[in-house]
Amino acid sequence: MAAAAGTLRSLARCSQLMVAGHFPGPPRRALHASVPAAAQVTVRDALNQALDEELERDEKVFLLGEEVAQYDGAYKISRGLWKKYGDKRIIDTPISEMGFTGIAVGAAMAGLRPICEFMTFNFSMQAIDQIINSAAKTYYMSAGLVPVPIVFRGPNGASAGVAAQHSQCFASWYGHCPGLKVVSPWNSEDAKGLLKSAIRDDNPVVMLENELMYGVPFEMSEEALSKDFVVPIGKAKVEKQGTHLTLVAHSRLVGHCMEAAAVLVKDGVECEVINLRTIRPLDIDTVEASVVKTNHLVTVEGGWPQFGVGAEICARIMEGPAFNHLDAPVVRVTGADVPMPYAKTLEENCLPQVKDIILAVKKTLNI
Repeated sequence: MAAAAGTLRSLARCSQLMVAGHFPGPPRRALHASVPAAAQVTVRDALNQALDEELERDEKVFLLGEEVAQYDGAYKISRGLWKKYGDKRIIDTPISEMGFTGIAVGAAMAGLRPICEFMTFNFSMQAIDQIINSAAKTYYMSAGLVPVPIVFRGPNGASAGVAAQHSQCFASWYGHCPGLKVVSPWNSEDAKGLLKSAIRDDNPVVMLENELMYGVPFEMSEEALSKDFVVPIGKAKVEKQGTHLTLVAHSRLVGHCMEAAAVLVKDGVECEVINLRTIRPLDIDTVEASVVKTNHLVTVEGGWPQFGVGAEICARIMEGPAFNHLDAPVVRVTGADVPMPYAKTLEENCLPQVKDIILAVKKTLNI
């Protein structure tokens, strides 16, 4: 008992000395600031975040379109927004694209900032007069007195099994028209940042999304998740650095290019992958800088070949200083020059696949 009591007195004395600072205790673990982990966010949720943040930021912003309110959107992009902002900010419309697009354009002329959702851009053909003749040209025709700050958004290009009338890519259609800005996101960061920039822009912006990408998750940094994050319109992004060949694409086909580049690395080919992000104005400077470095170029798109985005890039490269740096002709990978078939096997053969991109790269490099 005496020994035990002595031990307890010794421990108590040690504790007193440590508190008094006479000798140090065990080393404390240092606190290190760690880099916050990137969150996995689907393209759908990224678009929803952008809409929510901009509706909250500016009371002039409102969303209208078919089933955007009580049904939460045909693709659930506007999930929860009707309950939060009510009927005046989230507006269900009749099935009349010409009608509700005209309403949206008029609202923009009157000083509001409408977001006009098409269930698919194939239906925007019903309203193309409002988009081209009213939205795109009014600022010019009014000598700068009447801006039209409006966003036209919805899924663009081929989905799956919806045949010829619902599978068209409108990038070159709207990219052809002065007065419009046209953006085409690939991942969640693109989707959120470009939509926020489009809503804040004083010009009409066409935002071409892709239905097959809505449910795909991508990592988003803490910066991209913040309410202040925007992606500048008119600036492409180099998604992967490379030295042998430049791959240029937009929307879903950027992912295909990344997959093709990963396969080609095994053959010793380092491809540089450029995500255009914006169709109009086209960031040709980024493409030219890459071509000067790699000396080879392949463009990839899901639309038809004639007068397409790839055709425009080819012409701009030929007309500019990068042409003298090419060691081989530019090659285009595009959708087939036919109306989209309904049959699954035929549909797959009408759209660019990873193997088609790999074949085009090897053809260009002569390997």
